[in-house]
Amino acid sequence: MYSGIVVMALVALLLVLLLYALHHLAAVSTDPLTALPARSGWMPEEHALSRFHARWYLASIVFLAFDVEMLFMYPWAVVVIEEGISAVVEMFLFLGALLVAVAWAWREGAFRWA
Repeated sequence: MYSGIVVMALVALLLVLLLYALHHLAAVSTDPLTALPARSGWMPEEHALSRFHARWYLASIVFLAFDVEMLFMYPWAVVVIEEGISAVVEMFLFLGALLVAVAWAWREGAFRWA
């Protein structure tokens, strides 16, 4: 009755164990300071799990705002001819909201890099 569920659970467990074993065999190092793929192979100067300065969080919010804008603009560009003036008004409202976000980030100092 439950044999399918048991077989699926065993296959999943075996797959997880296989992936752990493969990771253990393929891992270069477990110490983040000696793993060199980051920063183009240079020796790391700080711990990989060190904290970042708070200004990078504002910069990431600005990046996400523009990234979401592009996600919205591509499909909009495809249907703007079919939708007409309402699509243009909608885009200008969206860009106005984005402008408010950029003004807030500017006020908070997200664009000061030093």
